[in-house]
Amino acid sequence: MSATTTSPAPGAAAPGAGGTPVLELRGVKRRFGGVTAVAGVDLTVRPGERVAVIGPNGAGKTTLFRLIAGEMRPSEGTVSLFGRDVTTMPAHRRARAGVSRTFQVSNLFGDLSVLDNVRVAAQATERVRTRFWWPQGDDDAVTERARDVLRRTGMGDRMGERVADLSHGEKRQVEIAMALVGEPRLLLLDEPAAGLSLGERQLLRGLLEELPRTLPLLLIEHDMTLALELADTVLCLDNGHQIATGTPAEIRADRRVQDVYLGRSGS
Repeated sequence: MSATTTSPAPGAAAPGAGGTPVLELRGVKRRFGGVTAVAGVDLTVRPGERVAVIGPNGAGKTTLFRLIAGEMRPSEGTVSLFGRDVTTMPAHRRARAGVSRTFQVSNLFGDLSVLDNVRVAAQATERVRTRFWWPQGDDDAVTERARDVLRRTGMGDRMGERVADLSHGEKRQVEIAMALVGEPRLLLLDEPAAGLSLGERQLLRGLLEELPRTLPLLLIEHDMTLALELADTVLCLDNGHQIATGTPAEIRADRRVQDVYLGRSGS
């Protein structure tokens, strides 16, 4: 299935229009035996740009995400980050290069405090990251960095709370803080609104909107409304195929997107 690729209207200001692309996918495919999960995706994310990947269940969104993060390799095609071909680079090296991500299922230390969870993430980006017995002070640079990012993500008054005692939405905020504390060059968000109440989704939207526009982000999101409100560019997948790429307005008006995604979801 061929993709419909649209461009900003003449004279429109495209976020991050200049500079080396943060992420480039060229003809990326992923097969599992006789099943093609991702069938030749092309995508460019430029500095400061916010891109959403949408599509119905089974569209290939999570597989594409894992290919970008380095958790699996494409069967065909190339992945470039910050102008460098990283197609065969493993996930931990992409993380060190500046890629940070959240997960659809919470991946936190429930018995530790909010601050300690973020300190662990911050320490992992330090030169002594493999020495977790290294003494950690209350006022050292790592702790101060963790406190600062927790304040910026709305968790400044919950630093001493045990993570297991937080609401689902608050855990999402901690996960975002952990992803931000390493000062990433690209932020990947895997269905950040999954399982959130309406009120929690509104808080999440506000948090993501307030992130610096200098930080490019790519999110997979099943919540169509949230994705279209946050993104500058939207990629729609169906059965692994890239059926449309464009602005939120163009995606809303695209008949194939309506038939494939909106029609099925009842939105």
